[in-house]
Amino acid sequence: MNRMFRLQNPVKHYDWGSPEWIPRLLGAANPEGLPWAELWMGVHPEGSSITEYAGTALPLSALIAQDPVGYVGTAIRQAFGTLPFLFKLLAVEKPLSIQAHPNQEQAQRGWEWENQLGIPLKAPYRNYKDPHHKPELICALSPFKALCGFQEPEQIVRGLTAFSQSAPEPLYRAFQSLTQTLQTGTTTQSLRAFLQELFDLPSARGRALSAYVRDCQERLSNEYPVYKEVWELMAYFAELYPGDPAVLSPLYLNQIELAPDEGLYLPAGVLHAYLSGFGVELMANSDNVLRCGLSSKHVDSEELIRILDFSVFHPHILRVQGGRYQTPAQEFSLWVMEGQGGQVQHPQFLPGILIVTQGKLHITSSTGEGEWSLKQGESAFIPAGRREDLLFSGTYTLYGAGVGSLFIEENENTGGC
Repeated sequence: MNRMFRLQNPVKHYDWGSPEWIPRLLGAANPEGLPWAELWMGVHPEGSSITEYAGTALPLSALIAQDPVGYVGTAIRQAFGTLPFLFKLLAVEKPLSIQAHPNQEQAQRGWEWENQLGIPLKAPYRNYKDPHHKPELICALSPFKALCGFQEPEQIVRGLTAFSQSAPEPLYRAFQSLTQTLQTGTTTQSLRAFLQELFDLPSARGRALSAYVRDCQERLSNEYPVYKEVWELMAYFAELYPGDPAVLSPLYLNQIELAPDEGLYLPAGVLHAYLSGFGVELMANSDNVLRCGLSSKHVDSEELIRILDFSVFHPHILRVQGGRYQTPAQEFSLWVMEGQGGQVQHPQFLPGILIVTQGKLHITSSTGEGEWSLKQGESAFIPAGRREDLLFSGTYTLYGAGVGSLFIEENENTGGC
């Protein structure tokens, strides 16, 4: 069996993407200035990578389906059927929608329910594109900004109080009601009721909110400078999505900025939005997204309320440990490697997908099965097998995706991998 398959990967041209970052890394032309938002590496049916087999172009999903045990190993075949992760480059020039992803039980239920309703898989109003959950990890290649997870209710109240002091009477009453809601019941109850009340704001209140944010940004920055970045972000949202109550999101979600090489893990049910930056993203092999605002796409706030985790979330910045970003995900693990010219054995569990982000990587098979080179922007699938058989050399930086550390620990010594 071939020990490496080069990949050609589909690009998603969403309107929030950057025309520069992904083309620059790939060395690709973009004469039309299209927004290159995501590059997908994996086997997802909405965008499988393409490789070459026996002189013919073949989707990676079809290649693995020919011999799942041979390509991904017995344990992965039994647990997941195929590669259980989706690996991406993510280039964010404008904010993504505020969103969350379901857990496994919710995804299975939603998938079956929408199938029973006969909703076409590609319908823009469909919520569940597959029956899988979607925990995810973002690792920054540039400074990367995001909103993620609910703040403490008391913290939200302080921000709302400062924001509402000079609001017109109808808006002021709405803010007072939101503040009272946050001070009633348990944390989970108050956050759920707060978000539901925010979703239920009349459209006229939403338009007035956007106008108030734009008109008062400078004054609020002078009076409450500790919230200056919050007011600026809210005003930016109000320009992009006037009338959307989600312009308030910087007051109730945590702001975070990742430096290059720092990561953030988001489990199911955490409300979040990526705002700007370039990174590698790794997730379970799913495209299930529930949105609640800052989007021209389908928004189903009722379903989102059902799947959200209304706990307070304290973002934890991840840094590489032992070559990996440690997460509890079974389906995936992200690793990074920098070569300085010496030769080393392939350091991670197989199968996997890797992409070179800087320099040039040379791979040699110690069993005489071949040698390959990958330069910046090139990617490859390496099937299951003895990782010790592959030797890496060159000057390079690469990111690799494989199954999760916990899955490896449970299966590596069973002979099933």
